Amino acid sequence: MDGTRKQQVSLRGASAKEITRDALLQKVSQERELRNYAKRAAAAALFIQRVWRRFKVSKMVSLQLQQEWEIVVNHYSGMMTANWISNNLLRPFLFFITRISTQHQKVHRKRIDSMKLCFTILLESLKSSDTKQNFCFLATGTTEERRTWKYQAQQLTSLSFFILSEFSECNSGAQDITIVTSLAMRVLVMLTDLKGWKGITDDNHIDADLAVKDLIQFMGDNKSGCYVSISRYISALDNYSSQSRSITQADEFFFITASAITLAMRPFYLTNYDVEVPGMLDVNHAVKQYLVYLLTIPCLVQRLPPVLLPALKHKSILFPCFQTLLILKEKVLMEMSEFIKSENIVSFKAIPPVGWALTNIICLATGNENESFNQGLDYALYVSVVITLAEALLACLNNIGWIRKKSKALKTDVDSSTRPVDTVMHEGEATNESLIMSYMDQFRPVCQQWHLKNLLESIDRNATNEAETVLSNSLECLGKLELCDVALFYSNLLGIFSALSPIRGSLSVLNMLSFTPGFLVRLWDVLEDSFFSGDKYNSDNNTSENSKHKAFGKMQKHISKDGANKWVNVLHKFTGKSQAATDCTDSVGSHSEPSRLNEDSSDVWDIEPMRHGPQGIPKNMFAMLHLFCATYSHLLLVLDDIEFYEKQVPFKIEQQRRIASMLNTLVYNGLSHVSGHHNRPLMDCAVRCLHLLYERDCRHVFCPPALWLSPAKKSRPPIAVAARTHEVLAANLRSDDSSASLSVGSVVTIVPHVFPFEERVEMFREFIKMDKASRKMAGEISEPGSRAIEIVVRRGHIVEDGFRQLNSLGSRLKSSIHVSFVSECGLLEAGLDYGGLSKEFLTDLSKAAFSPEYGLFSQTSTSDRLLIPTASARYLENGIQMIEFLGRVVGKALYEGILLDYSFSHVFVQKLLGRYSFLGELSTLDPELYRNLMYVKNYDGDVKELCLDFTVTEESLGKRYVVELKSGGKDISVTNENKMQYIHAMADYKLNQQILPFSNAFYRGLTDLISPSWLKLFNASEFNQLLSGGNYDIDIDDLKNNTRYTGGYNEGSRTIKIFWEVIKGFEPKERCMLLKFVTSCSRAPLLGFKYLQPPFAIHKVACDVPLWATIGGQDVDRLPSASTCYNTLKLPTYKRPGTLRAKLLYAISSNAGFELS
Repeated sequence: MDGTRKQQVSLRGASAKEITRDALLQKVSQERELRNYAKRAAAAALFIQRVWRRFKVSKMVSLQLQQEWEIVVNHYSGMMTANWISNNLLRPFLFFITRISTQHQKVHRKRIDSMKLCFTILLESLKSSDTKQNFCFLATGTTEERRTWKYQAQQLTSLSFFILSEFSECNSGAQDITIVTSLAMRVLVMLTDLKGWKGITDDNHIDADLAVKDLIQFMGDNKSGCYVSISRYISALDNYSSQSRSITQADEFFFITASAITLAMRPFYLTNYDVEVPGMLDVNHAVKQYLVYLLTIPCLVQRLPPVLLPALKHKSILFPCFQTLLILKEKVLMEMSEFIKSENIVSFKAIPPVGWALTNIICLATGNENESFNQGLDYALYVSVVITLAEALLACLNNIGWIRKKSKALKTDVDSSTRPVDTVMHEGEATNESLIMSYMDQFRPVCQQWHLKNLLESIDRNATNEAETVLSNSLECLGKLELCDVALFYSNLLGIFSALSPIRGSLSVLNMLSFTPGFLVRLWDVLEDSFFSGDKYNSDNNTSENSKHKAFGKMQKHISKDGANKWVNVLHKFTGKSQAATDCTDSVGSHSEPSRLNEDSSDVWDIEPMRHGPQGIPKNMFAMLHLFCATYSHLLLVLDDIEFYEKQVPFKIEQQRRIASMLNTLVYNGLSHVSGHHNRPLMDCAVRCLHLLYERDCRHVFCPPALWLSPAKKSRPPIAVAARTHEVLAANLRSDDSSASLSVGSVVTIVPHVFPFEERVEMFREFIKMDKASRKMAGEISEPGSRAIEIVVRRGHIVEDGFRQLNSLGSRLKSSIHVSFVSECGLLEAGLDYGGLSKEFLTDLSKAAFSPEYGLFSQTSTSDRLLIPTASARYLENGIQMIEFLGRVVGKALYEGILLDYSFSHVFVQKLLGRYSFLGELSTLDPELYRNLMYVKNYDGDVKELCLDFTVTEESLGKRYVVELKSGGKDISVTNENKMQYIHAMADYKLNQQILPFSNAFYRGLTDLISPSWLKLFNASEFNQLLSGGNYDIDIDDLKNNTRYTGGYNEGSRTIKIFWEVIKGFEPKERCMLLKFVTSCSRAPLLGFKYLQPPFAIHKVACDVPLWATIGGQDVDRLPSASTCYNTLKLPTYKRPGTLRAKLLYAISSNAGFELS
């Protein structure tokens, strides 16, 4: 017998083929489960049959009872006493109405007549002063009568609210249902108002009062459906100002609305709320219902008649709401979040219920016309409630992914703004957008100065009046309003505005915050006391501070005379021992030399409380810092240089340095450490404010260079590591990787200025090196010259020929170019291009194309005469395409390390770096226009006297064009009220709109070869240095160490020794002229002559001089010449220093090269 057969057991002793024990047990268990399931199914079927039978019988009985009830009521001729109404009218009525109507959840029209008849009779009874006829007197009768009255009153309450709820969903214009709803509301108002009970005496007043309070307490409970029904009714109302009905309908609707609001507020007066003693507060369930169902109604204030609003705004209503919300915060917010699921309201799809509660409370707490808060409003409670709801709304928006969705939509809008779009917004999207705009309008009170001023005045009163009433128990901490509370209030509102409307949402509140007198200074005073207390700034011994400012003053005035443009060793850079100064430009455009500061001086700018980033900021300072950064960054956009530097408003220059150092340290450490998502708003505002301060410092220096380098002095990564991390981060951002967060790699992307300028130049070269390596791996570069671009260029048409042959190549222009020149005689010049001819081609092409005579570029009216595209270029043939081509030429020069001796306007470079220009930068483009605009801004009289309008006149190719700065601008005069709009509109046109087509074209060409992320390593002046080289002098020792000698020369040659001696005696200007003579660029490479391509060379030109001439004191008569394409100086064999100096100066002053002899 095999193994399987041995394990089989026959329970009956039969053959081994019978079922095994385990299988039998499993089969028995399954059969038992099936029998149990069959029993449960049979029981459920019987239960359903009983329910259905009961419903059918109840329906039949109800219909029969209704018929009998109608006959009895219509034919009754006797006196309708209270007992008759209770027994013969209400008891059968409530039975068949609740059985038929509520089970179907709909009021059938054939039941409307019965309701109308019943409520009419009941209303007449309530108006009667006869104790036998008035239904209310049953509440003061026997125990049985009281119990019956209580039950029937509660049933009438539930039925009335059910009718109100159904009235909002049916055709509200139907006269019958309107009358029934009105009658039901009248009955309910009279039942819940003891003053409306006629004939009440002192004997039964207590019993009647208890009955009313008991009914009101029931009305405030969930079972009555009071607040749910009122919420549905008001939500169905249109904006009150847009309602168009007949007079009769308007009266009925007004009465129904007024009754509903009155009933909603009844439970608030059930307990004696003492506003001055919050400890007596009896937390009522009705208040929570009021918060959840009524205050979440979209645009509540706009839906109600204005005459009803004072009742909702009264402190007896708002005060319990505020306290209940703060005490039961978790429960109330949880029920608000669940309210979305229970109610299918379109507005909730756009804005969560907690958002509508926020705006409704703001509107109810503020006045309409007098621009003030409601009388008796507790500011501390109001601010705390708004903060609570705002934080809940922000959390809700984050949870549903709203911010990410809006940011993605914003990015799509920005990307699509440059090209036509043929898509149409869906109806649902348009509805949501309109709801959001309507929702944003509800915040109008908080965007006005009176709102903030009242809160600040309350803080001042608290500070000066220590004897003010202090709240007790759990609300004691809310009795005093502080500046940090106001800061948190507006900080949360900024977050909401930015989330719902990223482009323009927060502009209104930022305008108000920025221009409220003293508010920004008040914020900074608190921040300064918190972050700078006890440090080197506020110590008793201020020698460090004073010496630092003196050293910085000397640094600004110092002009280097010994060519101190030497770069530190790379090893020193890695160890953080170098602190070279960045380029500083003063108001007149003069350039100060980089100066080395004491290493310890930069520690003063590394603010210790900010060294851990946002995580190290105390909670009470977090919102204040966020609000300060957001507000000040907004103010910096409109703050001109006169206000910033001369008037020094709102801060002194010393304070500006502190602000810059604080933000610089915060942003660097925030990027270097892992930061949570909740820190992102602060980081975004801090980065924006820091960039504005840094760009202003680049345009007109007010900070020492060590300030910007200080945070990364000891901890910045090596250049190669930073470059590769930067590229990885840029690739993630391009691929829309949402997981790419703020990290150490984004330091190079966001705050590259913490790296010294020479290190960023090395990063730039490292990026190009990495790009060439990747192109080689991709097969774009195989063998030298195998993929070179061959072109033939006529020397007299170098721009046109270059444009025709190279413009269509795009990024393929990264490949090497082999140029063949055609002489003026039409003959092909002999020679092979090993890099020198292509360099000559690029330099000659740029020289011709950037010349003002060519018509594409002109020079600014400033003293430095920088290049800017001319407005008439668009009217030239292929003008825009030519500017795009020149962008590729500049990109090719940067890619190959070829220096071009040209500098672009600060405003133009700002566009290439993806930055917007503001009013202060107009002085670098058109100083005269800037002065005129400042004259208009500070004009004391009536600006109308200047006869200005919102237009600007342009002249191009001999014709004048009038451009409107805004729609209908030619008909809008500039006045004192709109002169700021005119000034900024004019600046925006000159700085952004007018130049935009040309900068976009140049940018497209430039970025075909140079990645935009590489360009953002530099500011505008640094970009010009990157393009045209270092400062206006050269390092002789560096040039000597990197010079090649050909043709027979060497370092020991007599002529070479004389040459270097003569060069050392040249003036800086003469040395630059020599460099331009040899290399076609007057400035040295940024990282030294080691990076000059091709290397600087001196070639021997043998000139035989007769012996007798030499003895007679004569020397070589031939002039030096140069081959700029190879960076080669062809130097004859001079014997005397005087001759070499004279000949060399003559040659470099004649601005010629090959033709010299």
